Amino acid sequence: MNRLHATKDFWLAALRADGPALWDAVAESGPDAVVPGCPDWTVADLTHHVTTVLNWVRGTVPRGVTVRHEGFVHPERPAEWSEALDHLRREITGTVETLEALDPDFPAWNWAPQPKRAVFWHRRMAHEISVHRWDAESAAGRATPIETKLASDGVSEILDTWLPAGKRKGPTDMHGVVHLVGTDAAQEWFVRLRGTGIALLDTGTILDGDDHHPRARITGTASDLQLALMGRKRADQLALTGDPRLVQALHTG
Repeated sequence: MNRLHATKDFWLAALRADGPALWDAVAESGPDAVVPGCPDWTVADLTHHVTTVLNWVRGTVPRGVTVRHEGFVHPERPAEWSEALDHLRREITGTVETLEALDPDFPAWNWAPQPKRAVFWHRRMAHEISVHRWDAESAAGRATPIETKLASDGVSEILDTWLPAGKRKGPTDMHGVVHLVGTDAAQEWFVRLRGTGIALLDTGTILDGDDHHPRARITGTASDLQLALMGRKRADQLALTGDPRLVQALHTG
């Protein structure tokens, strides 16, 4: 696996691009449009979710503490659509400004088994907004892929952050190795599943004898891989060989 070493500036640049694009798609779709990748949501639900997450990040990450802030009170959901749009716009702008002002090593709680530093949120918000930008554009009928390098890092985030944090939505009784190939990114990942256990492997790692060969392989663009792992696309929309349940075991989101 060729790990990408993205930076605060890279993630902020993605956030600056995808944030306004998300807002444009939300405004175009209207509050009652259904979000195809999240069929239980309307665009109004998506807007409220994104606004709430951004509001939480702005209100808690700059506190400089490494324990979860309990009792944070979110603003009420606006009754008028125009007010909801304005609130979303302000939170997008404010979150970019907040994260820009934070050094990556600034102390900040996160929900993953990783160092409690602000850089987690630079990365997390870039991917939060890029995936929801895709959601909003899907609702508008004009979804465009996630940028290749960003999507590659998004796949890595799922495998090195979401799944080790226990945020798996697929089966947890599968055993075997899954090989993911990002065709447009010259990027590949090997993941070993052992029931509830999961390990992201380097391509040079010597695998155990019983797991020496991948039991599933999924191939597609980095954007399609990320969206499939986040439950936005079906695995059978990509090139899949082997046991599909192993790929399902990597689902999160």
